[in-house]
Amino acid sequence: MKKVLLIATGGTIASKQTEDGLSPSLSAEEIIAFVPELQKIAELSIVQLCNVDSTNMQPKIWREMGACIQKNYDRYDGFVVLHGTDTMAYTSAALSYMVQYSRKPIVITGSQKPINQDSTDAKMNLLDSVRYACDPYSENVVLLFNGNVISGTRAKKMMARSFHAFQSVNFPTLARMQDGRIIRYIPYLPLREAVEFHLDLDDSICVLKLIPGTRPEMLSYLFENYDCIVMESFGVGGIPESMQEVFYKEMEKWQKKGKIIVMATQVVNEGSNMEIYQVGQKIKKDFQLLEAYDMTLEATITKLMYLMAKYKGDYPGLKKEFYTTINNDILCAVQ
Repeated sequence: MKKVLLIATGGTIASKQTEDGLSPSLSAEEIIAFVPELQKIAELSIVQLCNVDSTNMQPKIWREMGACIQKNYDRYDGFVVLHGTDTMAYTSAALSYMVQYSRKPIVITGSQKPINQDSTDAKMNLLDSVRYACDPYSENVVLLFNGNVISGTRAKKMMARSFHAFQSVNFPTLARMQDGRIIRYIPYLPLREAVEFHLDLDDSICVLKLIPGTRPEMLSYLFENYDCIVMESFGVGGIPESMQEVFYKEMEKWQKKGKIIVMATQVVNEGSNMEIYQVGQKIKKDFQLLEAYDMTLEATITKLMYLMAKYKGDYPGLKKEFYTTINNDILCAVQ
């Protein structure tokens, strides 16, 4: 049987009911005891990395995940990470940049209901994830939930409670788990590069979500306290006229000091394109702005964390790799 390392981090799958609501308290050993069929599928080993609600997930824990996978990479055929759903898409994206070109599958999964409840989705998600991790044609970082296998950089939580919580954004679902079988929608193209580990992350980044009436004075504070701002604009992207005077002033001041701004869109599907409207085109030409295009917000943020740590002071290098496709993360960039 294939050897699979199960890395437990907590989340709903590990939760018990308390007087104050659900709280992660089941150990990984207790979790797999609910699914005895796992013993027939793989030789499982366990690492209890932490036991937290995924709301409390931090880049520090991502680094520990990456280090755990790196330390055990040669000893196992695949990896399954048990995780809470609320920040699962961030973690699957972060691991996509921290562990690149992995010929061994790294599967992130969890559940909408605790594994000790009768109506839980946890057992099937766990079984499917281990099965997928054992398959010789599985590779790279994926999120597996409700039977859907999604590229690690393309997953987004779209439902708060439903079992079909995650969707693949701007990219096809890689595969579907059905009755214990893997139905692949994307042709298998084996990775040729050697696996790379990038465990350093720079989290000096924030998101400014524009609303009608956003006060331009916010820009000065954000630039002063963060090295990178991801600005979620409307539609295909642009800056409201009410903000443009302050935006130009702040950009001229802070871009010389190496600050980075990335334009993204609040619209989930189809991505940004600042070239379409006047409110976006001129600003993009006047400044060296990055544009997220069809990337998810989760992938945009975690890719920047990885790149800011790698390319300190090297904006051209950062820009070039930001527009380079990693684990299917960006496909329609126009540099």
